[in-house]
Amino acid sequence: MTIDRISLEPPQPLRLQRESLSLPLAHDQIAAGFPSPADDYIDVGIDLNEQLIRHPSSTFFLRVSGDSMTGAGIHHGDLLMVDRSLDPRPGRVVVAILDGAFTLKRLVRHRGSLGLEAANPDYPHLDLHRCGDVQIWGVAIHVIHPL
Repeated sequence: MTIDRISLEPPQPLRLQRESLSLPLAHDQIAAGFPSPADDYIDVGIDLNEQLIRHPSSTFFLRVSGDSMTGAGIHHGDLLMVDRSLDPRPGRVVVAILDGAFTLKRLVRHRGSLGLEAANPDYPHLDLHRCGDVQIWGVAIHVIHPL
């Protein structure tokens, strides 16, 4: 089995501009089940900075490489938004550094100890106490990918 890792230098802080950019937002929600009558107008705007970024000074973007998290909806080439200020609790998808290499996995508690788990059965569970140098670098908060 292989361990899917992101090999890169730690990203430099991305200076996020807090300039407001309001994009069109339709008045009604879109039905993902049964069709609903369409309104032919745009009612309000939405600022994606306000909606997606709560901690600008600790939010970074990384490009995903590999397929270890496809079961969580994170695919090769996706843009991942990571917040370094959030607490890395079990159940969250985290960016970890294992022996100097970045990896993206779900932090889990397994038999009383913390581990990293892929969302792809081709990748092994990693017990953190058996790994050498381990650092939880940040918590994934959003993923952006094309449809």
